[in-house]
Amino acid sequence: MLKTLLSYDVRHSAINQLWRLFSGPLLLLLVPLYLSAEAQGYWYTFISLAALAVFADMGFSSILLLYSSHEFAHLKFNPDKTLTGNTQHLARLATLGKFALKWSSAMAIVIFPLVLVAGYFFLNSKGSSINWQLPWLIYGAASVLVFLNSMLLSFIEGCDSVGDVQKIRFYISVSTVTVTALLLFCGEELYALAIALLAGAITGLALIGHRYKKMLQQLCIASRNNHHAWAPEIMPLMWRFAVSWISGYFILSIFTPLAFHFYGTVEAGQVGLSMAVCMALFSIANIWVSINTPKMNMYVAQKDYPALETTFKRALLLATLTYILGLATLFIGIELLKGYLPIASRLLSHTALTLVGLGWLIQLWINSMAVYMRAHKREPLLIASVVQGVYVGATTLAISIYLPFDYLFLGFFSALCLVMPWVYWIFKNFKRSHT
Repeated sequence: MLKTLLSYDVRHSAINQLWRLFSGPLLLLLVPLYLSAEAQGYWYTFISLAALAVFADMGFSSILLLYSSHEFAHLKFNPDKTLTGNTQHLARLATLGKFALKWSSAMAIVIFPLVLVAGYFFLNSKGSSINWQLPWLIYGAASVLVFLNSMLLSFIEGCDSVGDVQKIRFYISVSTVTVTALLLFCGEELYALAIALLAGAITGLALIGHRYKKMLQQLCIASRNNHHAWAPEIMPLMWRFAVSWISGYFILSIFTPLAFHFYGTVEAGQVGLSMAVCMALFSIANIWVSINTPKMNMYVAQKDYPALETTFKRALLLATLTYILGLATLFIGIELLKGYLPIASRLLSHTALTLVGLGWLIQLWINSMAVYMRAHKREPLLIASVVQGVYVGATTLAISIYLPFDYLFLGFFSALCLVMPWVYWIFKNFKRSHT
């Protein structure tokens, strides 16, 4: 256990998460301090609308990590970051990278202009004096670079490079947070969000190019001399991931736009800030699962099921304990800050925030089981994801139309409570048939 806690991957993941423990609360404090309640609503609506990029990703980043892990299980890095090992798997990894580049570029060209235009008309539906048009354009353009970054990092992370990827994500986050804070101090409001995202994306591309230039060049050359039809192999799994990921948008990202439309910009800001807090707790806790995902994929490729089981159980336990500790700290902090800082009044009510917080804990468990099953190149949660997404979308829309604002997350929480036993049953049956 001690060796695991001190490993390279965990150390750099911990540094990144410790930075998030500092930077996350800092931004959550700066947003209500330097933005009006109305501008805060636009801020988080930007983020939720940009999450429509899920239609560009559609789970492909997870598939890319999964497949690159299975190929890298037969390879290793040289000190100069070139690859060595089984030539057949090296060729397959190279052609996988080429396929990923073509797919990502095509999806970026098709999806992001649609998101940009749709977002403009949605935001324009509210009459406001807030200057949001140019920031939204910059934010949308930066989102394309973030998407391409995400694909590259997923590919590299699958090559058992969690620690290196976490270092890159750390530097991206530092640049993004620094630019955000400076521009908020200067009174730039929504420009702070947009320009900071662009700065982080450029930083990420520069770091990837510097760190993995030789590997990428090697794979590029290898892909010219080798061919593999990845589409027939990936697409049967891709559509299942796509449906699950699109369902995930309705499960996790629909609330701020609905609050913006049916209740107002102030309420949208409360929803966005509260979801951001709980998502930050989820991300910090989930690091125990994510740093072990490439290893679990490789254990499946090597058929080392005892190691897979041990790694999964340890990661799930640490993730759960981390999240519970974070949630308790959140509620204690709210009580201590009440009357001193405006963040408490910018969040949801205590009851609604409890529903969101507990819902994200259940989501953490579901996500962990999904990672375990997807390591086998399977997506058995397709139907459960669709049912959950439809249920959350329909109930949240109905609540937004007919019920007061405090009930907005009732569908979210009840869906997770209903789906959790179903997912666990699928998980237990899956383990019996695959180990």
